[in-house]
Amino acid sequence: MDGRRQSTPARVLSIAGSDSGGGAGIQADIKAITALGGYAMTAITALTAQNTLGVQGIYPVTPDFLRQQIRSVLDDLGTDAFKTGMLGGPAEIQVVAEEIAAYRQQTPHALLVLDPVMVAKGGAALLAEDAISTVKTHLFPLATVLTPNLPEAERLTGRSLQTVQDMRLAARQLREETGAAVLLKGGHLSGEDLVDVFLDDAGFTEFADKRIATRHTHGTGCTLASALATLLAQNHSMTDAIHLSRQYVRNAILEAPGFGQGAGPLWHAHSFVKS
Repeated sequence: MDGRRQSTPARVLSIAGSDSGGGAGIQADIKAITALGGYAMTAITALTAQNTLGVQGIYPVTPDFLRQQIRSVLDDLGTDAFKTGMLGGPAEIQVVAEEIAAYRQQTPHALLVLDPVMVAKGGAALLAEDAISTVKTHLFPLATVLTPNLPEAERLTGRSLQTVQDMRLAARQLREETGAAVLLKGGHLSGEDLVDVFLDDAGFTEFADKRIATRHTHGTGCTLASALATLLAQNHSMTDAIHLSRQYVRNAILEAPGFGQGAGPLWHAHSFVKS
């Protein structure tokens, strides 16, 4: 063998904010996509001054420049999957929805993993109230799968989510409202047993694990969504892609480098064999 690639990697365009601490956002997306054998591309919605202790500042990208980034990538490189994270205000969300919809007219197989990022790990708001309705109206109908955590799902559905049964009801509501598959993550539930609830045309599937006792969980949501987008773009089935993505994130938590004084980052570069 001559050492060159023998196959074309799946292309994933992440549309999200930058995390200067490298644990979440665009930086986590690039690491996860690359670690799983995909080709990562980006359109940055905002710059953040951020570390494991929280978000110290946010500098938004203009809607016009966000559109230019997306078009520059799609016009030349194209993509097999979109992954969205922190998006900004209504104008930015509208741009993202318009560009994905336009690309889908020519490339209908392109997937969208939509992570409705609303609050940073340290508590900083990353999606304003007036933007939520824009996401629901313009972006949710384009999604292949939504990946909200419990606080995000509570804001989207108006429900209090305390149990797995609550999660199932919320997932059904989101699916009925959007038509997308829903992976509702249960990491914010109390107790040692964690359950993620998935709902698609085939019905409910639950993925369960034991909680890992650690503070190093910064970027888990971004990482899971990016891993999922990559694996789906590699033609894994949805349930297989979810299983592998969760395994990848779990190993990244277990091998966290221990950096920072707060919610520390994961180790995205761990050895991972897809099976």
